Amino acid sequence: MSRMARAWDSDLAYGFRRSPLAVLSLAVLLMLVAGAVLAPLVAPTDPFDPASLDLMNGFTPPLTENEFTGERFLLGTDDQGRDVFSAILFGMRISLMVGVLAVMLAMVIGVSLGLVAGFRGGLVDSVVMRAADVQLTFPAILVAMLIFGVAKGITPVEYRDQMAIWVLVLAIGFSDWVQFARVVRGATMVERDKDYVQAARLTGRGSLSIMLRHVLPNVLSPVLVIATISLALAIIAEATLSFLGVGAPPTQPSLGTLIRIGQDFLFSGEWWILAFPAATLLALALSVNLLGDWLRDTLNPRLK
Repeated sequence: MSRMARAWDSDLAYGFRRSPLAVLSLAVLLMLVAGAVLAPLVAPTDPFDPASLDLMNGFTPPLTENEFTGERFLLGTDDQGRDVFSAILFGMRISLMVGVLAVMLAMVIGVSLGLVAGFRGGLVDSVVMRAADVQLTFPAILVAMLIFGVAKGITPVEYRDQMAIWVLVLAIGFSDWVQFARVVRGATMVERDKDYVQAARLTGRGSLSIMLRHVLPNVLSPVLVIATISLALAIIAEATLSFLGVGAPPTQPSLGTLIRIGQDFLFSGEWWILAFPAATLLALALSVNLLGDWLRDTLNPRLK
């Protein structure tokens, strides 16, 4: 039997096929990710190219012919004549990139610290866990804002817009490592006393080799679940920071930036400038969250 056939017949794949909500969530997520990745090919225009903007197209409602230019836009245009559909596709690229990179950074930091703390114990464990406890006393968004402000402050002025996305990744990543560390630490403390670890010690393997080659593969199951849920939280955190004006720069707007722009015109009747980016953010975060919930329920036998 081929690997593909074995994977299709596995318990995980069977459970996925039996969950319509998980199938729908994955379909929505794949559609949104495909739209973001293929934005240069799918988007009718490059919304961030000033040469492609026409102010005469400004405030054109969805599927309505502009009275001056005669053009139609699927989701309408904003005050600068920028196609909202194209802006959403390009904005999703920024939101997804920041979310994925931030979660990867948080996972590397959290898993490394949790693995060392759980395996070594003692003073190392106390220092790591007390640092985690202190960070948990502050809301993650405030920690991210603090890190973003400090990092942006030490960045030269001429490079701030260019480095803003990477500073955003660092801010969200460093504010979200605690959950990974706590879970991996607990799992490592269980694994370190098992027979296979003791056998590895008797063969003369060092602590680093045992942690990486023996303990780490056995504590990664919950990490996948946390990473999936953290991705949705990271995307929302990025949107929140950008909405507050301390995230993605205007030259590289994300979904949060588009929502902030749309808010200015909500009560003047141009509802679509806010509604469609907000609906896209909701669909993106909700689909990732639902997949994470399904994965958690599937991988945790105590919830069955």
